[in-house]
Amino acid sequence: MEMNKDEVAYVAKLARLALTPEETEQYAEQLSRIFSYIEQLNELDTSQVEPTSHMLSLSNVFREDKVQPSLPTDKVLENAPQREGTLFQVPDIIE
Repeated sequence: MEMNKDEVAYVAKLARLALTPEETEQYAEQLSRIFSYIEQLNELDTSQVEPTSHMLSLSNVFREDKVQPSLPTDKVLENAPQREGTLFQVPDIIE
């Protein structure tokens, strides 16, 4: 796939990049080479390759959730600097 200067200028405008004419030409050449390499990769037969999301097989390290009794409210609030009934009282943030 050939990337021309107009397409590079359009993408640069969308990205709010100010490119000089020399940079636009340079990026057009570089992107054209990148796209031609990607086209070569598309020629490979990957029908027997399983899709992966990561190169290494990873496993979840989280523990299973189990229902357990909660702490009593008085125990939770005994070290609270300020409390209002059964709630923590915190300073106002919005005036």
